[in-house]
Amino acid sequence: MTPIQSAVRRPVKTLRFIRRGEVVSLRNVPPERTLLELLREDLGQVGTKEGCGEGDCGACTVVLGEAENGQLRYRAINSCIRLAHSIDGMALWTVEDLAARDGKLHPAQQAMLECHGSQCGFCTPGFVMSLFGLYQNHICKGEAITRALAQEELSGNLCRCTGYRPILQAALAMGNLPPVLLDETALLQKMEQLAAVPAGPEADSAYKSPVTLAALLAARAAHPKAQLVAGCTDAGLWVTKLHRQFDEVLDVTRVRELRRIEDQPGQLAIGAAVTLADAFAALVKDRPQLHNFAARFAGLPVRNSGTLGGNVANGSPIGDSMPLLIALGARVVLMSAHGQRDMPLETLYTGYRQNVMSADEVLAWIRVPKAIAGETMRIYKISKRYDDDISAVSRALKLPTQHARVQSASIGAGGVAATPMRAVQTEAALAGQPWTLQTVQRAIAVLRAEFSPISDMRASSAYRSEVLGNLLQRFWLESQGLQHSNLAEFTLEDEP
Repeated sequence: MTPIQSAVRRPVKTLRFIRRGEVVSLRNVPPERTLLELLREDLGQVGTKEGCGEGDCGACTVVLGEAENGQLRYRAINSCIRLAHSIDGMALWTVEDLAARDGKLHPAQQAMLECHGSQCGFCTPGFVMSLFGLYQNHICKGEAITRALAQEELSGNLCRCTGYRPILQAALAMGNLPPVLLDETALLQKMEQLAAVPAGPEADSAYKSPVTLAALLAARAAHPKAQLVAGCTDAGLWVTKLHRQFDEVLDVTRVRELRRIEDQPGQLAIGAAVTLADAFAALVKDRPQLHNFAARFAGLPVRNSGTLGGNVANGSPIGDSMPLLIALGARVVLMSAHGQRDMPLETLYTGYRQNVMSADEVLAWIRVPKAIAGETMRIYKISKRYDDDISAVSRALKLPTQHARVQSASIGAGGVAATPMRAVQTEAALAGQPWTLQTVQRAIAVLRAEFSPISDMRASSAYRSEVLGNLLQRFWLESQGLQHSNLAEFTLEDEP
């Protein structure tokens, strides 16, 4: 890994976090420095590995601890694409931090050892840290670990040697080992003390992380060219793959108002800084049929870092959340120091990764209508791999029917145009029609004419167009009682 040399520019506030119970303070950390670079090159902690540099393989997994509602919340994240300054004020654990001072291994490490969960060893630190997060969030709270939960918690870690079985066995075995409990009360007190002492003048820093919405809007107005970041799951790749430098960074993830999910009459109001993991948990609670899709969105470390607002504002045509939100009738709220705008999500985009936001605006809220009686909802993700892959085509459909007739249709599509789009013409072709195969076949012709997908490394234009229509027919078949195959329910071996 080559260090990124930063040009001389405005000063950066001191980066402070807690590790091994002590405060670590670092000065002059460039705003684009990744957490992995900080650990390996600045602190000499090389247990955390660099594999893909994209947030895919999980070799770089570390665990962050953050105070939420008076409790410590543990999140496994990818350090290779996480900007170092984004962990300011948090607690950090790496694989070097788990064993006791006398050398006794943590249950996450001991279980991997006893279950033979490591072969070449390169991926092992990342797996151990994901197991540590699992241990803290579940075993320490007295919860039993199931195979399904273990698979979910390890979904962001790849191994080419073991076939995963011994690693899953290690996850199930951790709870049988002598317990190890952290002094969370002392850690929370130290985090409060750290937050009470400013690290330096925020206004003059090249990395700004305001904690109130008013401060964010003021900073955006004063620094319209600053790079907005949230979980860094996309911006981090600009650093690791394109070696981009940032003159100024404006981090929205500390803004208290934007970290909330509000259960309002008829809708969920999701703050733009809410993590993908928490946002999807709220959406799945309202619509349980979204569970499998939420689990396929990415590995858990990506969902623990990335935000719903960041995914929407990014505007990638293959972003998975937007087709779903469009089909659900979601609206977005844009805010600036001068006021706010409310609009349907699909009208946010004007072209490839382009949107209607002015230089002083930020995306603040995503408002998602709640499920209604008689609603049929499906979302499909077509990709080369079932897990941890980018969509070739994604399609979401919401279809209320009454007396075998379509009342209305709401269809969101991704991967078939320069932006995520709503299939307006196809919706019109379905509305008011009998819910029959003939209606669906006519709508398929309209649907394929409505979009002009391109060919790229993931799929050809012809394939995308064919799949687009096939998914509508699949939706109809499933509505008629055809049992669809769910790959998430299959396993290649018996459960241990």
